[in-house]
Amino acid sequence: MTDVATRYWHSLDDGRVQCDLCPRACKMHEGQRGLCFIRACKDGRIILTSYGRSSGFCLDPVEKKPLNHFLPGTPVLSFGTAGCNLACKFCQNWDISKSRELDILADAASPEQLATAAHQYECSAVAFTYNDPVIFHEYAIDVAKACRKKNIRTIAVTAGYVCPEPRKEFYRHMDAANVDLKSFRDEFYRDYAGGRLGPVLDTLSYIRNETSVWLEITTLLIPGLNDSDQELTDLCNWIAGNLGADVPLHFSAFHPDWKLLDRPQTPPETLHRARNIAMSAGLNFVYTGNLHDPEGGTTYCKHCHAVLVVRDWYVIKSWRLDEQGNCPDCGTRCPGVYQGLPGSWGARRMPVRLS
Repeated sequence: MTDVATRYWHSLDDGRVQCDLCPRACKMHEGQRGLCFIRACKDGRIILTSYGRSSGFCLDPVEKKPLNHFLPGTPVLSFGTAGCNLACKFCQNWDISKSRELDILADAASPEQLATAAHQYECSAVAFTYNDPVIFHEYAIDVAKACRKKNIRTIAVTAGYVCPEPRKEFYRHMDAANVDLKSFRDEFYRDYAGGRLGPVLDTLSYIRNETSVWLEITTLLIPGLNDSDQELTDLCNWIAGNLGADVPLHFSAFHPDWKLLDRPQTPPETLHRARNIAMSAGLNFVYTGNLHDPEGGTTYCKHCHAVLVVRDWYVIKSWRLDEQGNCPDCGTRCPGVYQGLPGSWGARRMPVRLS
């Protein structure tokens, strides 16, 4: 385990040190850790305690991130660390993100080893996922730099809870992001995620309007908490007005987990209703996830509404875009990042050991 010095912190008059990476602004005495668990105060500064260590590596489809418009059909090398800078009661990766045991970081890889492995396994990208890459900021950036030398892309799967200065540095090195927009109500973030909505909206606006990073959004719908018609309408109208109608939006089904076991699983009807609301708000690419719904996985041309891509879970069943990503019927480009025809990785999930 390697401790690495970090940049985003400052000393306080009372002897503590404040972490300036995310809006949580954890204030620590010597030897204490922030809520994320992997950033700590040591020798009067903030260090990253998990550099080069992972909870595991896996090859899986890019569609699982989920990204439907970024190098479709290709495998990505996915990994995470431990901890998280939010406290979501409904976390579905809680065994990793809520871990307070460094023993979970059983695998190790330098940035160069990760980039080499991704190249050897013919991956299109490396994905920082399972827990939020914001908290292992320095490691993620070094991995991205190593990957870029081998023409490997990098993907951030994130809640978007990060301060402006580190956000700018982080996304300078990313190629794609799926941001988890958990709700469009600040009360939800406060009561169920231990955060605030504003910084997440700022991150979404920054990625979309000030970077070249490909952006998609996921909202996990929890019955009775964030799935009302009004909230979904407000969320979709904000996306359309501030990010544009071409940003893909994924509505995902909740299942009871971690500390939110008193809510039922999301019924399919809720996801279908949410998708209809989003399309009525003018969003062009709206998908459903965590349930079998071929219609909710299909991509349509935003101009002529022709069927372009049919998916069955993570498998591409039909592909009609040309090699530039254009509709064969009307010539309108389907927004996204493509490299000719799609890959054929399918739904396979293959754990790998790098150390």
